[in-house]
Amino acid sequence: MTGDDGMINEKLRKARIEKGLSQTELAKLIGVSRQTINMIENNDYNPTILLCLKTVSYTHLRAHETRR
Repeated sequence: MTGDDGMINEKLRKARIEKGLSQTELAKLIGVSRQTINMIENNDYNPTILLCLKTVSYTHLRAHETRR
């Protein structure tokens, strides 16, 4: 789903970089593999609600921005 602000992959990548986190660091914080973060950022994986909530807690994205 695209909105005025772009897609989830772009939003997650931007938020992660703004927080100064690598994919590996974010993955460790939320309990997934680096590959999972990479797949989300490359729009190859639609995260679960639980993963969205974990991601929100570290990147401060709004919850609705993490769903397609």
